[in-house]
Amino acid sequence: MNRKINKILACVDFSDYTMMVLDYAVALASASDMQIVVLNVINQRDINGIRMAVGYFPTQGPVMLSVEDCVEDWKKDRHTQLRQLVKEHFFDDKSKMHLMVDTGIPYERILKTAENENIDLIVIANKGRGNLSRVLFGSAAEKVFRHAKVPVVCVRDPEKFKQGRRP
Repeated sequence: MNRKINKILACVDFSDYTMMVLDYAVALASASDMQIVVLNVINQRDINGIRMAVGYFPTQGPVMLSVEDCVEDWKKDRHTQLRQLVKEHFFDDKSKMHLMVDTGIPYERILKTAENENIDLIVIANKGRGNLSRVLFGSAAEKVFRHAKVPVVCVRDPEKFKQGRRP
């Protein structure tokens, strides 16, 4: 099969693996004129935590805490962080990159974005922020590997995966 790759989905979570994911996506895209969709997902678990916290605060007074306002602030902050990251480290490749911030269950949003954006290849780290949730529920990367309709490239930290060493 001779399949052309036009769009790469780079999944980032601002963990230590974010730069590796972007480095690999840019390296893969440099072979031709591929577009890179950089996706960050605000975890639904975090939004639910804010929703629960809001329930404990009084709704009267000069400051009203709104879950929707909080999520919008998070989205703006993450867009700003992504723009800054690209500006500082991938300035020459920024025209290839489309930045997206979404909300929901990370692996579901990654798979949905891959479908909606006609992604040909997904680049994701084998580890991210949620080590405890990985133990309890399985990692987002693992679920993406199992359910993605397109090839998935797993980015690993070579220092942590040296021969004979286990993380």
